[in-house]
Amino acid sequence: MYAIIESGGKQYRVEPDEVFAVEKLSAEPGDVVELDRVGLLEQDGQVQLGAPWVAGAKVVCRVVSHGRGPKLDVSTYKAKKNYKRKLGHRQAYTRLRVEAITVGSGGEGS
Repeated sequence: MYAIIESGGKQYRVEPDEVFAVEKLSAEPGDVVELDRVGLLEQDGQVQLGAPWVAGAKVVCRVVSHGRGPKLDVSTYKAKKNYKRKLGHRQAYTRLRVEAITVGSGGEGS
């Protein structure tokens, strides 16, 4: 069983008991988060494709930790103007553990 979910403008393929990182969420470590934007769901060889989301499907995750990714160096330069600038960026993320992938009846696929 696996699902393709959307969080933070990105899509992730997740399975039960998998740990993965998403864009930072406003939840404390240990909290339960339900992600209901499920685009595809595979269960026992049967594939359900959402339009745009699978109705009634959700992925229940527990927040493991928060963190920041590796530093990305960004440089800008303008020729003949003696202008150089070096910037850095570290993207914040939330690490989640998938506890269950559930399929309920009803709901809207909005």
